[in-house]
Amino acid sequence: MTTAIWWIRRDLRLRDNQALAAALAHGDRVIPAFVLDPQLLASPYVGSKRLAFLLGGLRALDGDLRAKGSRLIVQRGDPADILAALMSESGATAVFAEEDISPYARARDARIAGRLPLTLTSGLTAQPLSAVLKPGGRPYTVFTPFSRAWKAMTPPQPRDIVAAPRRIETPDDLHSLPIPAGPALSATVPFVPREAEAQRKLDAFVQSGVDRYADARDRMDLAGTSQLSPYLRFGMLSARQAVVAAFEAMRKASDREARKGAETWLNQLIWREFYVAILYHFPNARRESFRPELRDVPWRNNERDFQAWREGLTGYPVVDAAMRQLVSTGWMHNRARMIVASFLVKDLLIDWRSGERHFMQHLVDGGTELRFEVDVRTGRWWMNLPIPFAPRVVRASFETIMGWGREGLARTLGVPVELCSTDGGEPIGRIGSRA
Repeated sequence: MTTAIWWIRRDLRLRDNQALAAALAHGDRVIPAFVLDPQLLASPYVGSKRLAFLLGGLRALDGDLRAKGSRLIVQRGDPADILAALMSESGATAVFAEEDISPYARARDARIAGRLPLTLTSGLTAQPLSAVLKPGGRPYTVFTPFSRAWKAMTPPQPRDIVAAPRRIETPDDLHSLPIPAGPALSATVPFVPREAEAQRKLDAFVQSGVDRYADARDRMDLAGTSQLSPYLRFGMLSARQAVVAAFEAMRKASDREARKGAETWLNQLIWREFYVAILYHFPNARRESFRPELRDVPWRNNERDFQAWREGLTGYPVVDAAMRQLVSTGWMHNRARMIVASFLVKDLLIDWRSGERHFMQHLVDGGTELRFEVDVRTGRWWMNLPIPFAPRVVRASFETIMGWGREGLARTLGVPVELCSTDGGEPIGRIGSRA
C-alpha cells in the first residue's frame, strides 16, 4: 500500500485541486498536511485578520476531510524537516504540492526538492505560470498583449474541473498539533472562511451579479463585485473554476450587457494571472518598482501625514471611510483601493511600500500578487495623470451625483456612520508644502 503527502499551502479546497488529485493518483493513502512555518508567521507583512481567516479555513478543511474519512495533519517547524519526519513516520513515498510564486516559496521548494521527492502541480492560476509567453519565449510585461495571448490559448472547460474525492484514506496513527485557536476572526470581517462559502458566493455572483458587473464594479455604493478575492487568495476556490464560470457566463449571456459583464469579469481574472506571471518571471518586482524611472522618486514620507492616512483622518471622507473600513473589515472596494493608494503616493508623496505594508497587515485577501498590483497601478497613475489625484473632486462628484454625505458613505462602504466623520479638520492634502 503506497502513501503520498498532500502538502497544503494556498489550496484549502477539495474541489479542483490538482495537487490533491496527483497525490490520490499516486497513493492508496493520502496525508493532508499543513505546516505552520515560523519564518512566515514572523513576517512583518502578516496581518491578524488574514491569519485568522487562514486558521478558520484550516478548521473548515479539517471538517471537510473528516467527512471523507480523513483529517488534517498540522505540524509546526521548518517544512523540510517536518515533511521528512512525516515521510519517515508514515512510509510515504512522495510529496505533492501546488506551486507558489513568492521568492521565499520558490527557494524553499527548490531546497526541499533537492532533499525529498517533491512534485509541484499547477493550480495557482488557470493557465500554467510559464505558458503565456511571447513568440520568442520571453515573458510579457504589458497587460494588453498578455491578455491577447492568454485568450488565444485553449480555455479551461467545465469537464476540466476535478470533482472533490468521495473518500480519502489517511493513516489514523499520525501525530497532529491542534489548529491554533487565535487570532480569532473578528465579527466585522464579512467573509466566512470555508470552501463551501466560496462555492456559494461564486454561484450567487454568476446567477445574479455578473450580468451587471461591467458597470456595477465601479460603484462603491453597490455590491457589484464578486468578493471572491479572499477565497482565491487561499485557494478555497480554484482560479480555473472561476475562469470556467466566466466563460460559461459569457456563453449563456441573455443580451449584450450580460455578455459584457462576464467579459469584464474574465478580464479582471486575467489581470490576476498577469500579476502572478510578472512576479514569477521578475521576482525583484516584490522589492522595487517594476518601472526603473519610478525607483528614485523623491518621497516626502511625512510621518504625520502617513499616520493620518492609516487612521482615516485625512479630512477627505472617501479616503477616510475607506481606510477605516480596511481596518474594521479587512476588505476594501477596488475603486476605493485606487483612491487611497493614489492619494498616498501622489498627494502625500509617501513611498508606496509603506502603504503596501499597511494594506498587507489588514487585508484578508492580501497576497504577493497584490503587492505588485499596488506598485504597478500607482506607477501607472503617476505617469499618466498630469496632476495629483484629487479625492476632493471624487467626493464632490459622488455627493453631487449620488447624494452622498456621511450617511451615504457609511451605507456605501458598509461601516458605521462615525467612521465617515471628517473631525472638522482641514484636509491634510491641502498642505502640500509641509516637510
